Order: sequence, then structure tokens, then C-alpha cells
Amino acid sequence: MPPERPASAPSSAAELPAASIPWYRRAFADLSPLRDNVDYRRVWFGQAVSSIGQQMTAVAVSVQVYDLTGSSFATGLVGLFSLFPLIAFGLYGGAIADTVDRRRLGLIGSAGLAVVSAVLAAQAFAGLGLVAVLYAAVAVQAGFFALSSPARSAMIPRLVPSHQLPAANALNTVSMNLGLTVGPMLGGVLIGAYGTQAAYLVDTVAFAATLYAMWRLPAMRPLGDRRGRASVLDGLRFLREQPNLRTSFLADLAAMIFGMPRALFPAIAVTFYAGDARTVGLLVAAPAVGALTGALFSGWVSRVNRQGVAVLASVAAWGLAIAAFGLVHNLWLGLFLLAVAGCADTVSMIFRNTMMQVAAPDEMRGRLQGIFIVVVAGGPRLGDFESGTVASLTSPATSVISGGLACVAAIVLLAARRPAFLRYDARHPTP
Repeated sequence: MPPERPASAPSSAAELPAASIPWYRRAFADLSPLRDNVDYRRVWFGQAVSSIGQQMTAVAVSVQVYDLTGSSFATGLVGLFSLFPLIAFGLYGGAIADTVDRRRLGLIGSAGLAVVSAVLAAQAFAGLGLVAVLYAAVAVQAGFFALSSPARSAMIPRLVPSHQLPAANALNTVSMNLGLTVGPMLGGVLIGAYGTQAAYLVDTVAFAATLYAMWRLPAMRPLGDRRGRASVLDGLRFLREQPNLRTSFLADLAAMIFGMPRALFPAIAVTFYAGDARTVGLLVAAPAVGALTGALFSGWVSRVNRQGVAVLASVAAWGLAIAAFGLVHNLWLGLFLLAVAGCADTVSMIFRNTMMQVAAPDEMRGRLQGIFIVVVAGGPRLGDFESGTVASLTSPATSVISGGLACVAAIVLLAARRPAFLRYDARHPTP
């Protein structure tokens, strides 16, 4: 193990005046966190590679479960088996991350995920054909991810200076959406050519990048005097007492619960576009493509100080794009609107993560990241229930349109109830 050294944020290179930077460089994602911070660069690359591998595994598990059972219900249970570990270990993983060396916790989580991928590869090569093994592996995988993810996210403010955090969060979004777009495509190609075992094996090997990045990090022990256990309830109480952070979480929940028509894509593909499974695939991919595009052209985010306004405006843009999607019956226009929604979601995520990392004290960052995982995991599933229920009572189009408008209404209400959030200034962050 490398010797421990202080986990202080490295100094960045002197910044050029904005007017002297060519417009095309200002438009694209700011790469200065990767250029200036070697530890962050390793972590980012490892995260990008492992994200692609994990998405390949997600596709492979779904394909293998369906091949073994021929049941869409059995395939859908994969998500249920991952949900509960994500929620439980997300909360407690955040609490653990506030009391231990975050680097070590990240190492344990990444090593655990690599072992699970190796087990999946082994069962595929052996031809076990046991769905229960796949369900158990998915649950353990979700637990390791939720255990280590808060620690990895809470590390970022210790790896880059505060003025680079918006750019770093934009780059993190790039790596995540690379996984969401490239991973399933590569997984499909590998599975079609060599079987599910090939995707599992590639995922196992891909974790070497993350493990190497974590190994080379400095120790990330808690700052200051931290005795005893970090309570999950203390994290929830902290969030309840910090109106700006709480508002950012509520804005995200409004988008996910009211404006997430993911469960309706199969019905929309048939009723809107007279399409098939390929159309569903395009609808699922469109928001991720928009999110990746938004992250790639995020060079402007570091120049925005009114981050509260940016969060509410981007979530409102998401809702409006979703409502417009419900009104159109042209496939390419619909895909464009979904991409616009995904782009708006990326902008919201960049600023929400930045606010959480800067405004929250270090001793609470792990727990807040754990709560964030619960919101990210639970919000879309609540959105599936909401949109499906409204669609069954009315129609898919009504559900999509009303959900998008309800999202906008919720944002207007939040702005009215929390005018201080609109005044949030990155130069003087207050939680």
C-alpha cells in the first residue's frame, strides 16, 4: 500500500481571462480538472471504464434471465432485487464514508464489484442456468456499489479545488453517460458474438482501472476529530435543517416522480409511432444521448454563480420537454425532445452535485451522497408507478403531458416557497 500523504486539493494552473479563450474551447467541457489533478484523472478514467463494463453486465444479466425463463416478469425482477440493497446500503454506506478512510472504502467496494462480475462470468462459462444465482449476484452487486459510491463522490472535493468542482461534476456526468450509451451497445455486440460470459469477463477486467486509481490515491480519512459512529439519522436531520440542499433534492424528486415516463416507452412506441422493440430502444437511449451531449458542451458551467436558479430552470426545462414529447407523434421530433430533457437533467445534476459538495461540511458529504443514491434509485421507480397509474386511468399521452406540467408546477411552487434558493451564490455557498 502506498504511504499516506495529505489529501489536500492540488493547486490549478493559472486561468486565462475568458475573453482570451477561443469560443470553441469555452463551449466544450472544461478539461482542467483532468489536466491539473493526476489523482482525479486516474479516478475519472477508472470510473469511465468500469461504468461501460457495468452497463455491459446489466445487459448481459437481463438477456441471460430472459433466455433462461422466457418471462418479462422474471427479467423485471432484476431491478427489484437491486433496489433494496441500493436504498439500504446507500444510506449506511454514506454514514460509513463519514467515519473511515474513503479511499479504503472505495477499494473494498470496487474489489467486491470485480469479484461479483467474476462470479457471473464463471456461472456463465459453467452453464449453471440458475436464475437464483443471477438474482443473488445482482443484489450483492448493488450492495457493493451503494456502499462505495458515497465515498467515491465525497472524495472529489478533496481531489480538485473548489472552483473546478462544476467542471469536475460535468466530467463525471460524461463518464456516467458514456457508460449508459457505449456500454449497452458494446454489450449487445459481445453477447451476440460470444455469449453473456464475454460481457461478464470484460467487465471483470475493466475493474482493474478503478482498482489502480483507488490504490494510487492518498488516504482520505475524515477531517478533524471524528469519534464514534456517524448516524444516518444525523444526516437526515442535517438535510432537513439546510433549506438550500433540501430544495435541490426536492427539485430532483419532482423531475423523477412527475416527469419520468420511462415505464410508458413500450406503450408509446406502439401507440404514438406504430413501432416495435427497436423503437423502445431508441426512446430509452435518447435521454442518455442528450445527457452526454450536455456534458460534453458544459464549458460554461464554471462561469455560473447563481446555481440555485440554474437547478430550477433546468428541471423546469426537463418538465417542458417531457410535456412537449407527449404532444408530438413524430418519432424523430420525439427523440429530439427526449434528448433535450436528458441535456437539462445533466445541467441540473452538475449544479446539484456541486452545491452538495461545496455547501455541505466534509463530515456530512458521505451521508448526503448516500441520500442522493436513494433519491436517484427510488425517484425513477416512483415515477414508473405514477406514470403507469395515470396512463391506466387515462392514456399514455395524458400521463406524459400531465407529468411534465406537474414537474413544472412543482418547480414554480419550490421557487415561490424558497426564494432564498434563487439567490444561492456559488461564491458564498450556504447549505
